[in-house]
Amino acid sequence: MAKAPVSEEILKEKFGPHLNYVPHGGWKDESSHPAEKLVKTHCCFCGQQCGIQLKVRENRVIGFEPWEEFPFNRGMLCPKGVKRYLQGNHPDRLLSPLMRSEKGFRPAGWDEALSFTAGRMREIQETHGKDAIAIFGGASLSTEKSYLMGKFARVALGTRHIDYNGRLCMVSAGTAYKLAFGIDRSTIPWSEIPKAEVLFVIGANIGDCAPITTDYVWRCRDNGGKLIVADPRMTPITRNADLYLPLRPGTDLALLMGMLHVILRDGLEDREFIEQYTTGFEAVAESAKQWDLRKVAEMTGVPPEAIEKAARWIGKSKRVIMMHARGLEHQSKGVENCLAVINIALVTGNIGREGAGPTMITGQGNGQGGREHGQKCDQLPGQRSLTDPAAREYVAGVWGIPPEELPQPGYTAQEIMEAIHRGEIKGLLSTCFNPLVSLPDANFTREALSKLEFFGVIDFFLSETAHHADVVLAGSLHEEEDGLGCSAEGRVIHWQKSVDPPGDARCDSDIIIELAHRLGRGQYFPFKNPADILEELRIASRGGIADYYGITYERVDAEMGIFWPCPTLDHPGTPRLFVDRKFYTHDEKAHFNVTEWRPSGDPVSDDYPLFLTTGRVVSQYLSGTQTRRIGALVDQNPEPRAEIHPRLAEQHGINDGDWITLTTRRDDLTIRAMVVKTIRPDTVFMPYHWAGTRSANRLTHRTLDPRSKIPEFKVSACRIVRANGPDPSEDDRAAHHNDASRGDS
Repeated sequence: MAKAPVSEEILKEKFGPHLNYVPHGGWKDESSHPAEKLVKTHCCFCGQQCGIQLKVRENRVIGFEPWEEFPFNRGMLCPKGVKRYLQGNHPDRLLSPLMRSEKGFRPAGWDEALSFTAGRMREIQETHGKDAIAIFGGASLSTEKSYLMGKFARVALGTRHIDYNGRLCMVSAGTAYKLAFGIDRSTIPWSEIPKAEVLFVIGANIGDCAPITTDYVWRCRDNGGKLIVADPRMTPITRNADLYLPLRPGTDLALLMGMLHVILRDGLEDREFIEQYTTGFEAVAESAKQWDLRKVAEMTGVPPEAIEKAARWIGKSKRVIMMHARGLEHQSKGVENCLAVINIALVTGNIGREGAGPTMITGQGNGQGGREHGQKCDQLPGQRSLTDPAAREYVAGVWGIPPEELPQPGYTAQEIMEAIHRGEIKGLLSTCFNPLVSLPDANFTREALSKLEFFGVIDFFLSETAHHADVVLAGSLHEEEDGLGCSAEGRVIHWQKSVDPPGDARCDSDIIIELAHRLGRGQYFPFKNPADILEELRIASRGGIADYYGITYERVDAEMGIFWPCPTLDHPGTPRLFVDRKFYTHDEKAHFNVTEWRPSGDPVSDDYPLFLTTGRVVSQYLSGTQTRRIGALVDQNPEPRAEIHPRLAEQHGINDGDWITLTTRRDDLTIRAMVVKTIRPDTVFMPYHWAGTRSANRLTHRTLDPRSKIPEFKVSACRIVRANGPDPSEDDRAAHHNDASRGDS
């Protein structure tokens, strides 16, 4: 039966006036009060995972202190980090399970909510088959919970359909690195960034998305390193770049192939390295011949002399680090884009030595650890492939089931939503994921959610997606449960438990374990705490590519993090990969890969002549469930704005702050314009942290990369007109309210 989201009025009636909470100082600031203890842990946002000390008093986080000894950030924090502690005491916090009734949500006890959840999943599977239920996990879950979600799907439910919101983040990079190197991880620790002679940043807004990393960039420049930035927008670090390449959205591959063309044309390749440590070079070299500078300049909009200068700087340097993020990866050819970066690193021999290598800037809090141990649709613990018979046999043995009981790989995140929309998948259990805000083409997602026969959510705030649920199970914050995470650089760190969940909320892992018991599979889930889960994870990952066997809480605490792989308890960890020039491929060589050009799935045209690209702002995180509830962060960016160039603004009679309507082939929305000189005149930028009538993903399209299945968020065709301002309907007014006080975890 179709379900409408619960209205604002019903929520106010059931749970009181605090649901009108406007996050502008609606709590007491207790940060100056004395603490009972300081807990060394990590920020809950972004893949940098900065160290922080939380001040705790009476089972409440009341503030923070810098953790100056932690080597990554040395006490530094970004605007989100210094305010991250405020969300825990927010009045929107879910304190008990909620169940849908005729009048909306009502509080429920755990026995009723868990029995209902397990019962509905069992009924759907008995009627429609095991694969009629899907699981959504999240890249902000601890590594233990990520492992647990994968095991729960495959052992407790027996469904092949589990994926996570990291599918919207890192999978293009991970796919490319596995194709080239056999491993999905940054090749270097961040401590080597200042040692590079050239730092090439493409599709990565470091200043807004990874602020502490800017310190490493400036230290590189202080040491004489050159900074090259390629991006359609002049992001903060670009202002101090030695060379800026302002390419059109979606043309990254052409730019990279043009640079490779110059390197090979001018004989700047490292032939000794190529011949000794790689395969596939000749085919890639042949493919580069067609990418002459005139062709590349026409496609990208970057002057040929700038492309040539960038290529020669890289080709003539001995220590080059190439950093990339979502701008490169959120495309329907995201894998090709990342492979092209890797090809340049390989052709110049910039791999395996200090201050050299390609590296991905992981976006989500545990975006690295969350994709290593089983919640990806195609992966088992240790980055093992679900289709590998030996891997299946080993992991099944650890789990105590026959290998044939392990399901085959299932759908990816967007494919799960497509299957829900067409009626193939009937039930969904989701945690740490807000697809109504995060997935492309939000209207399509909303329609799909309304078709579910059962929808359960585990979360700590009532997200936009959770409004469509049958049951919402009140889960835990980052600081309310022990667990490991893994940072962007591959450092495994410890999220230390600081407080207990408030009220009747429960730890996420306890909820999943209890559901497994109620599904009659409790013998496979004997865990009493996260430490028990970690012990099994260590064994399940042993011998895999992402080998965690030598990693324990005690070691991580004593050593301030350990870089995996770490196969034994006396192994020091692996900060830099490929020091011995042995790769994780079948032949232990790095593999060049030919990259083929494909146009965007949503091309510009006479009707839609502009490029729309989306991304982050520094004060917000993902779809804003947490950050849109923190007053100081809301003050910094109270609403999304569309960045447009003065030349484009003049063409349409638009002034800074005017209302404009953005229209794509899917929908339109009206927001204020921000007229800036730091963007291409043919490009519009919009941040994606808001929901409802301000959701950027109402405009984006569902085209996927054929290998990584990542949506093409960064390239959509649009048009703009000056508008008189929004005139929301009553339903939209509720959506606006939801934007201000609810969002994605």
